[in-house]
Amino acid sequence: MGQTEAMNERDIERQLVSHVTKYLLEMGNGFAFVAQQKHFQVGEQDFYADLILYNIPLHAYVVIELKATAFKPEYMGQLNFYINVVDDTLRGEHDNKTIGLLLCNGGDKVVAQYALSGYDQAIGVSDYQLSKAIPEQLKSALPSIEEVEEELNRIIGEE
Repeated sequence: MGQTEAMNERDIERQLVSHVTKYLLEMGNGFAFVAQQKHFQVGEQDFYADLILYNIPLHAYVVIELKATAFKPEYMGQLNFYINVVDDTLRGEHDNKTIGLLLCNGGDKVVAQYALSGYDQAIGVSDYQLSKAIPEQLKSALPSIEEVEEELNRIIGEE
């Protein structure tokens, strides 16, 4: 990823975190902020998940991966990786499986559909929710992708 893309993602992330209280209230009932740029050491490598929230009614962590570029298939692997790490290191015995949200700046729906195929995780991608995306029982407790994107656009527009 180029320097500009990384800087754009960090700017979006900073803006989002600076509005975290309002953002969490807008996301829906029971969201708690856990971490920004959460560090995980896996093997000999360091990794940083963009945002981690916790949904109290769902008893589940929510990993949000922000991308300033259009969807790329490799983003699914990265999000899946973070979901698995959070499940292994943070999730308690009474917590449900971690949910992943990938927010991109557009992309090809057909490519995203192929990239999502085969994942058994609860994952939402950008402005579309495709096959094997967030299960029905979780959708009512989470904001729609449109609501999240609307809030991001509002925050970015305030700069």
